[in-house]
Order: sequence, then structure tokens, then C-alpha cells
Amino acid sequence: MKKIFEKHETLFCILLIVLYIVINSFCMQNFGTEDWRSAIINTLFSAALIVLMIGLKSTSYYGLAKPANVKGCLYFIPLALIISVNLWSGININNTADEIIFHILTMLNIGFIEEIIFRGFLFKMMAKDNVGLAIAVSSVTFGIGHIINLINGAELIPNLMQVCYAMSIGYLFVIIFQKTKSLVPCILAHSLNNALSIFNAENNVSLYIAPVFLTVVPLAYAIYINKTVKVTEAQGRSDAEKCT
Repeated sequence: MKKIFEKHETLFCILLIVLYIVINSFCMQNFGTEDWRSAIINTLFSAALIVLMIGLKSTSYYGLAKPANVKGCLYFIPLALIISVNLWSGININNTADEIIFHILTMLNIGFIEEIIFRGFLFKMMAKDNVGLAIAVSSVTFGIGHIINLINGAELIPNLMQVCYAMSIGYLFVIIFQKTKSLVPCILAHSLNNALSIFNAENNVSLYIAPVFLTVVPLAYAIYINKTVKVTEAQGRSDAEKCT
């Protein structure tokens, strides 16, 4: 299995991205995020990714590992600010308990899936040849991928703002992964931010101020980490060994 994957790694990455977009678009258009079917389908997708990584014996290689350089990353405290954005306008509860539970489960899985695909598989595949290009592609494709929300009923201007801050957050997450060799902080931040969206009380803060914050703060935090945190020689050697 591992030899087949390594031989056709680019194709597998593309297939994973396309499969995720198709499946998730189908769920959003037919069920929404608050339906048990979306929760189950995304949970199965997450489980399939875990099984794939276990089969490849590469769970830590793709980011399911304890993060290094925690102190240099400010203990990831700025990620808490990103997670809190959905609560800035107050807490809005207009859904049933079942809808809230299914939304949270769906979004926790979506955060996990997107991090593993865009930061794990895609970044790792491209970083073997060009780390800088891998960072750029991972960030941009993650941001542009949110345009699919237009098909799922999102309004144009809010969706374009989402694309912008998704690129910024994507850049931050890929820098964290590169410097710490772990996607765990990214998965937690991404998943919790998604899950809390059901409590978002929409007003001018959430529509205009939050997108600016989510663009500027992740970008500044990523630049800080990129300039101050160094990948240790042991980390680099371990990473190189897993590529062979």
C-alpha cells in the first residue's frame, strides 16, 4: 500500500481534495451542517484518513504528533483569539440540542479533514521538492477552496472575505506545521472555530470586523513564528528519514 501511494502521491492528493469537495458540497447542499447524515459522513471520512495514515505508517509524519517548539510559538495562545471570534457578537442559540450536537460533530470532523488534506498530505507531498512553493500552494488552495461555499448558498462579499482570511489562517497553520512538525494545534483551533460558528450572532462585528481580524492576526502570528522559530537539526533529520 505504501509503495503504491508513494508512486502516485500527487494523484492521491488531488483525488483526496476532489473527493472531499464533492462529498462536502453534497452534504451542505442536501443536509446542511446540522443534520445527522452530514455528521456521520464526515466522521467516516475522518476515520478513512486515519486508517490511511496508519496503513502508510505515517501518522506522525502527517502531523498527528506532539508539537515541538511550543515556547517559541508563544504556547499557541494567539490561536485562542482566533477560536473566540465567533463569540464576539454574543451567543446565539436558535437551534435544537440535536442540531447543535450534529453541527459540532460535523465541524470538528471538517476541521480535522481539511488540516490533514491541505496541511498534511498536500504540503508534505510538495515540500519534498520546494518548501516555499508548498507553503504558498497549501495556503492559497485552502483559501480558494472556500469559494465552493458560493455554490452552497453563501453571499458573494462575505464569501470573498472568507477566502481572504482563510488564506491567512491557512498560511499560519502551515507555518505552525512546518516549525513544530505537528498539526494538533491547527486541528484543534480549526475544529473549535468551526464548531463555535453555530453560536455566532451576526452583526457588523461578525460581518466586517472579524474578517479583518482573522486576516491580520494570523498573518502577523505566522510571520513572527517564521522569523523566530527554527526547525532543529534532529527534527529535520527525522523528517527526511520518513520521506525515504
